[in-house]
Amino acid sequence: MDLFDRLVAARPEAWRAYVDHPFVHGLGSGDLPEAAFRTYLVQDWLFLIQFARAYALAVFKGRDLAEMRASFAGLKGLLDTEMGLHVRLCEARGIPLSVLETTPEHRATVAYTRWVIDTGLRGDLLDLHVALAPCVVGYAEIAKALAARPGALDASNPYAEWIAEYAGGAYLEIAAAARAHLDRLAERSLTPARFDDLAEIFATASLLEADFWSMGLEGA
Repeated sequence: MDLFDRLVAARPEAWRAYVDHPFVHGLGSGDLPEAAFRTYLVQDWLFLIQFARAYALAVFKGRDLAEMRASFAGLKGLLDTEMGLHVRLCEARGIPLSVLETTPEHRATVAYTRWVIDTGLRGDLLDLHVALAPCVVGYAEIAKALAARPGALDASNPYAEWIAEYAGGAYLEIAAAARAHLDRLAERSLTPARFDDLAEIFATASLLEADFWSMGLEGA
């Protein structure tokens, strides 16, 4: 197993709370209330802005050019791929960029994103990328699982575009690169005694992701 799979296996309850959340099941079935998805979309835009800052911190904390480039690739993926997807999804639902840029952050958004940045400030590059991993890699894992469900990608599912984007080749490459970068960092920094600390970071991030889904449902 790579480091990501080891972290999932070490904290399965936290991981399941995230990937098996009712919000996720609603995306696959198409039964998620539209208001919940709209709340999520707006807050996820704000979330991604803070995650871009976390990746910028990762560039700063890189110990050599290879590490800086790997973190920059994650930053570029956020700015050029994910945020573009959000603009398209929001515009298709009548949510203009002006609304995205003026909506206040929800408490769940603040709690998650500032915790990630604080984790990166207090720790090293491996701590930071483990904190980012449930989001970056998790969306690919969730979307692949949803895409395999009968009817999830049908035109009748209003969330088929979201699933297809995160299960698509461009995003899967981003997730694969993030997994590989975790392993490279682990080669330099991971010790047996440290693994439990990383597993706790991973579990906290997964639970904060679950809270983010719940925030969307509460907005329905």
